[in-house]
Amino acid sequence: MAYKTLLTIATSAERCDLAITGAAAIATAHDAHLDILALGVDRTQVGYSYVGSGAVILQAALERSEQEAKEIEAAARKAVGEQDPTLRWTVEAAVSQLGALTDLVAQRARFADLVILPRPYGPSQGAEAEAVIEAALFEGHAPVLVLPDSGAGRAPNPRRVAIAWNQSAEAMSAVRQALPILKAADMVSIVVIDPPQHGPERSDPGGMLCQMLVRHGVKAEVTVLARTLPRISDVLARHVRDMNADLLVMGAYGHSRFREAILGGATRNMLEKAEVPVLMAH
Repeated sequence: MAYKTLLTIATSAERCDLAITGAAAIATAHDAHLDILALGVDRTQVGYSYVGSGAVILQAALERSEQEAKEIEAAARKAVGEQDPTLRWTVEAAVSQLGALTDLVAQRARFADLVILPRPYGPSQGAEAEAVIEAALFEGHAPVLVLPDSGAGRAPNPRRVAIAWNQSAEAMSAVRQALPILKAADMVSIVVIDPPQHGPERSDPGGMLCQMLVRHGVKAEVTVLARTLPRISDVLARHVRDMNADLLVMGAYGHSRFREAILGGATRNMLEKAEVPVLMAH
């Protein structure tokens, strides 16, 4: 498998440069095509309105979203114009209400080998940033590479990679989706935190995954860590810093009684303080 179609989705003219620059570098490194979706989001949630005013509110919101989409598209074209001239790319503008965003993003993500997005948390981020990641992961079933605020860094060619391994189907999916990157890395650390005393890997935590990766030519090793901090995400983040990792690969977890999908606690914790790019899959 190789990454040949990359997708990034811009929902802000001010922040689109970060994701586009990172996505363009990765696309160039993998000889891939970059699709950019400039998405104007109607965030209006009309709870009630006076008779006759509803249509006016909706029309005004639509016009505002269309103008925003045009501004994002212009910023995206400017950003991509500053990238490597050999980059193959397309830009498309669209408008969506916040509640209908999932279907649009999922439809685009299904046909991408990798979706590249900025970190969804921060003072300037709206609710749509997390909704875009959730839609790509849980409905589009695509791997998502989340870039930290510092940008892609060494994401185009990560040399040192950490894998958060807990034997889950989500973690296994993330590993399979990351294989093109793992095979090119100099060192891959399979991180197991507080392995269970009972289970199929109790005598050799991470051993079966390591064997599979080595057979693919990956330079992999297993690191078993104790849970010495309150949250597993804290232990994992410290290990990423200690090994000077360029990339973290982990499963994305979703659980909620109120929504179809919402980023789980460990996933959200890692993204909130991500210092390196995080590749996730569900």
